Amino acid sequence: MVAEPEATTSAPEAPFLEVKNLVKWFPIQKGFLKRTVGHVRAVDDVSFNVMPGETMGLVGESGCGKTTTSRCILRAINPTSGQVLFSSEERGIVDVTELPRQQLRELRREMQMIFQDPFGSLNPRMTLLDIVGEPLLVHGMSSRSDRADRVAELLRLVGLRPEYMRRFPHAFSGGERQRIGIARALALNPRLVVADEPVSALDVSVQAQVINLLQELQESLNLTYLFVAHDLSVVRHISERVAVMYVGKIVEMGPTEELFNNPKHPYTSALLSSVPVPDPRLRKNRIALEGEVANPANPPSGCYFHPRCNYAVDRCREESPVLEDIGGGRSVACLRVNEIELPGLGETHGDN
Repeated sequence: MVAEPEATTSAPEAPFLEVKNLVKWFPIQKGFLKRTVGHVRAVDDVSFNVMPGETMGLVGESGCGKTTTSRCILRAINPTSGQVLFSSEERGIVDVTELPRQQLRELRREMQMIFQDPFGSLNPRMTLLDIVGEPLLVHGMSSRSDRADRVAELLRLVGLRPEYMRRFPHAFSGGERQRIGIARALALNPRLVVADEPVSALDVSVQAQVINLLQELQESLNLTYLFVAHDLSVVRHISERVAVMYVGKIVEMGPTEELFNNPKHPYTSALLSSVPVPDPRLRKNRIALEGEVANPANPPSGCYFHPRCNYAVDRCREESPVLEDIGGGRSVACLRVNEIELPGLGETHGDN
């Protein structure tokens, strides 16, 4: 009798990027002596991970801390506390928050950023050769001809003609300028790209072209994206998982389609209700949130969302919810997650 081979179970894949308890508070200073009288809690105990080769979406209203979180991850600004564990190809797992300046500079080869504003992020006095080639020069490629060859290759990669490298940014449209920004981000062959609302300043028709380009580059170059945005339609199209932020905290996280179709947090449901449906025969049950976004310098007690929440009860005003795993890759920070049913993106009704 032939013995059957033992079943082997592969070890779970390790996160490519792991953010643990990230905090960034900005001091509020007053008076002649600039005494600190308070803090703006821009990022307040944020934790999530990004797996190799995936696109993680980070969404929320303006001012919720998305961009600050992304800049802390890259150490463009120094976080107040927390860890950012990055799986470096050369160094293994490193904590970005503790690296000295020289080692951080070397790590920049593996993690780059695409900025939101294609007009403000490019130096108007530099040609494309100098703009896209600057990271190469900083990291040791001193030969101008070698840089020109690499810039030509990058311009082709993002759909621009190599002869454009002698031109200045003012000669290009918004979509073309964003392609230039993408080429600059890819100059050093990074493995992680943080895209900070890369299409929000573009026309809708151009947005689709840039999103498709990002997806093609991800597949061909094996890139991992952290995609920061407030446009939920774009996030749904490009992301495998989504984390929703409100006043510096993550309130819900999970696989994209499950989160969009079956939200577990009232804030997520309210955001989804604002997404327009491309069918005039259908009407959305829009959830109107009363009041203003909580002040991160003086947040309310308990759940930060309770002053605007239609489902809030007394304990929501007293207890602060924590982000808990509810299974299926879903995490929610809501005290009533098991008590309420919330409408998702697809819940509309016909216009009689």
